[in-house]
Amino acid sequence: MSFLAIYLGLGLIAGFIAGLLGVGGGLILVPALSWIYAHQGFPAEYNIHMALATSLATIVLTSLASLRAHHRHGAVRWQAVRRIAPGIVLGTLAGAVAAAGLPDHGLRLFFTVFLFYAASQMLFGFKPKAHRQLPGWPGMTAAGAVIGLISSWVGIGGGTLSVPFLSWCNVRFQEAIGTSAAIGFPIAAAGAVGYALSGQAADNLPAWSLGFVYLPALAAVAATSMVSAPWGARLTHRLPVARLKKIFAGLLYILALRMTYSLL
Repeated sequence: MSFLAIYLGLGLIAGFIAGLLGVGGGLILVPALSWIYAHQGFPAEYNIHMALATSLATIVLTSLASLRAHHRHGAVRWQAVRRIAPGIVLGTLAGAVAAAGLPDHGLRLFFTVFLFYAASQMLFGFKPKAHRQLPGWPGMTAAGAVIGLISSWVGIGGGTLSVPFLSWCNVRFQEAIGTSAAIGFPIAAAGAVGYALSGQAADNLPAWSLGFVYLPALAAVAATSMVSAPWGARLTHRLPVARLKKIFAGLLYILALRMTYSLL
């Protein structure tokens, strides 16, 4: 019951962040789930794989709640979503299947480096200067494949990559966040399916696991994240997001340092 309460609380936080910043909540979910799974005594060699898989499965539902809220504000460019989706699905599926063969330490290292990148991007506002429009189908497919591949290895809905990409293409920031929330759905769906399939051959996984996806955590986190994601999405259009991103960046640095300590 204590772990259930933790999962429920974690879902509230992750869902709110997903709606507010368009980052899918995975940057919080993956390290948190990894620590919780370790305390539950799950196999260490699959700890990070299960955290990534469960994070992506949760974002399937969270992204739906978030994108509905952004759609009501007219902040989703659906043409961009349709163009980028094929590459997203291919890249994410390939990454999730390949991740099954990667060692736990390698995935942790990749995620830790990405955490430092994401925190720095949010703190300093690194983004290419907007000077062009959205590319056609080939360019969007290629961009989607890269975003999907990396997202599958860090368990996120892709917002940390897709928001800067859309902003670079002269998409208004609120629309970049809303469109990113919609893009998060095919990323999460393809990633969850990939990890569920690639985890079928893994030994000693805990009961109630679907491949690498741990179903009790998925149910609890998704239940509360779907409630809190629309709260964050509504506040995106009211609060000074730049200031909130700096606060969130500080949290990411703390998580990255904690992951670095675990690696050492």
